[in-house]
Amino acid sequence: MLDRLLHQLDQALGFHEAAAHCDIPCKIYDPITAQLAALTVVRMMDLIKETADAHPNLGTADHAQLIRLVVEKENHAKAVKDEVRVIWGDYFKAPQFEQVSGVHEMVHGIMMQASRCKQGIAREDGEELVRMVNRFAAAFWQTKGVETFTALCPYPPSLELVYPKLG
Repeated sequence: MLDRLLHQLDQALGFHEAAAHCDIPCKIYDPITAQLAALTVVRMMDLIKETADAHPNLGTADHAQLIRLVVEKENHAKAVKDEVRVIWGDYFKAPQFEQVSGVHEMVHGIMMQASRCKQGIAREDGEELVRMVNRFAAAFWQTKGVETFTALCPYPPSLELVYPKLG
């Protein structure tokens, strides 16, 4: 019966797929997905510049490559926003807000910076997004009572990331 109802809704409204955070209090949160997405934004910006610089007279294949790179840059900037929003909205509660002042402003700043990265290709904007997400990651781990350290990530774009000390 449920299958039939869903099929009728699909036919009537044109819904083919729905996606949402599960909202089960699983307590499994980690800012690394946002950090990796922010790194990917910078990497895509680098590849966009490399492609444009290497091919001043872009052919069809080069245009297609640029389109793919831009789409991935924008998808990962959106992923930064999504991942940070889930942690901020689902994990952060009164005790965490008391531990880390300014979280709302921090998250809003990340949202604005990710939008700036979607709108342009300035590497410095991407680097700032990584720095902002790193500050968010440090704040997150602080609320868990986990020390952090900073190190260069071992892959392009070779920027510093905040990691939890787990050992």
